[in-house]
Amino acid sequence: MDRFLVQRLGFALLLFVALVVVVPILFVLGVIVVEGSMAITWEFLSAMPSDGMKGGGIFPTIVGTFLLMLGTAMASIPVGVGGAIYLAEYARDTWLTRAIRLAIVNLAGIPSVVYGLFGLGLFVLFLQFGTSILAGALTLAIMTIPIIISTTEEALRAVPTEFRTIIASLGGTRWQGIRGVVLPQALPGIITGIILGLLRAAGETAPILFTVAAFYLPRLPHSPFDPTMALPYHLYVISTQVPGMPLRIQHGTALVLLTLVLSMNVTATVIRSYFRRRRQW
Repeated sequence: MDRFLVQRLGFALLLFVALVVVVPILFVLGVIVVEGSMAITWEFLSAMPSDGMKGGGIFPTIVGTFLLMLGTAMASIPVGVGGAIYLAEYARDTWLTRAIRLAIVNLAGIPSVVYGLFGLGLFVLFLQFGTSILAGALTLAIMTIPIIISTTEEALRAVPTEFRTIIASLGGTRWQGIRGVVLPQALPGIITGIILGLLRAAGETAPILFTVAAFYLPRLPHSPFDPTMALPYHLYVISTQVPGMPLRIQHGTALVLLTLVLSMNVTATVIRSYFRRRRQW
């Protein structure tokens, strides 16, 4: 009896802790959805900002965010997946590879403001890219690569060794086995890592603050060397730096950013589920 009582008390405590964490989050989400939905109109999504960002829309911030995510993905996915393939399939277990893995784990935990200062020093000043989409995307890519490498390597190592052995016994090369068998089987985990990295990049403010974000730029960028507005920094600006900003615009911008992040999550879940059903183990 005492054992079951302790179990019920433990379940009750866990439920209480879960409610303490979840209820405030649901409350904040509810406020954003209810208040922000009143600001969401076609003009709000497609017009340029005006009247010191107190009127018009947020179209440049949406376009700028997508351009940053596209540049981040193009720079981080090949390097992250390629590095993970080398570490998981080719590299020997030596002190050097263990040191590299430790460095990757540490890089994944570095605060984003440090990446922003690094991008400012390297891309904006040293390489003279200026405050631009290119500098911001490369900075976000450096921040994203450790996450992609870690999750992709784990996904590759989870594929059974028998798959590789069968390919080798049939006369296939190691790369043929990786390309034809290992990568397709590890694809759900790889996609998860990529989306996790891009989701972190999509919501960051500090890196783009130093490298790309413009305070007020009511036009679209024309080249990778132009600055741009972005949703996270724009939300920070209209919430803290613009006096008299209507709350509906703040909530509407937050709802657009939240919708972008959730849509990426849903897309990743659907793709991951599709490839997981096709997995042969």
